[in-house]
Amino acid sequence: MRALRRAATVAAMAVLAVLAGCGAGGDGPPAPDERIRGITLPAWGVDDYDRPEAREYLRQIADTGARWVVFTPTWYQNGTVRSLPRTSEETASDNSVRRIVALARSMGLKVMLKPHVDLVDGGDRAEIRPADRDAWFTAYERFITHYARLARELGVAQFAVGTELAGTSGDRRRWTKVIAAVREVYDGPLTYAANYDEYARVRFWGALDLIGVDAYWPLAESATADPARLAKGWRPIVAELAAFAARQNRRILFTEAGYVSQRGTASAPYSWTVSERAGAAEQSAAYQALLTAFDGRAWWAGVCWWMWDDWPDSGETERRLAYTPHGKPAEEVLRRWWRE
Repeated sequence: MRALRRAATVAAMAVLAVLAGCGAGGDGPPAPDERIRGITLPAWGVDDYDRPEAREYLRQIADTGARWVVFTPTWYQNGTVRSLPRTSEETASDNSVRRIVALARSMGLKVMLKPHVDLVDGGDRAEIRPADRDAWFTAYERFITHYARLARELGVAQFAVGTELAGTSGDRRRWTKVIAAVREVYDGPLTYAANYDEYARVRFWGALDLIGVDAYWPLAESATADPARLAKGWRPIVAELAAFAARQNRRILFTEAGYVSQRGTASAPYSWTVSERAGAAEQSAAYQALLTAFDGRAWWAGVCWWMWDDWPDSGETERRLAYTPHGKPAEEVLRRWWRE
């Protein structure tokens, strides 16, 4: 899903390195039958992960029963054809990533690092179609292996090699090369986060450990707070995903799933602006429907919800209408499912 845009001392960094358990291994990979219970805490600015709210956000995430947290350091490119990914003033600093991973692990949370490439103008990253593919993939490999090395240093339990880059994900040869470069520097399990309308066209699942899907399927044509109606909407999708998992011999992880608390959210889960009317009951029903639809399915590896609270003064969507479940009925749905 398209995300909205938005110095430590040597001694302090040494403490963080100890907390993070530097080196390979860390918390270890997910067990083959583990159901991942995750929530994403994105960063929109260079110091977001250094903010004083970080510790409280992670405590709140853990209190839902979540066992995983996802972090999303982001590079940017200016245009979809001739630009290359680069850091910007909105890219979370490496030191802030070190700090937030250390905090998460000290609270017993496993970490997936899921670096993003976004567009400076806030456009859809799926539209990136580089004119010079060799140059773009060279730059992308530099970007993603930078974070793979950081993931290894910090003992991160799982790593995503890309997110929703549908304009490039049909290029098996170049993506396989990128994945091989990542495996040279990081030895944990790998996934790629394909959008719900992209995953079937991705041609390199065999090089990865998990199929990642950002699960923003529309489930209803009109507003509804009826979980049963929404669960019915999942039925053909469940059958489709089960067959795909069997063909690929891989489990499927929802690397993202989420719903704004707006009226009609399940009709366009990928949209930040479905309505100007609040719809917390509809958000809650959508959470319930997803967890019900996939409960007990061995091929389903779990879900990483998009997203927890935004950082103060950085959110472009009013909190009562935003993706966060915090303080809304959807949070209680998570507690019922995850704190058994």
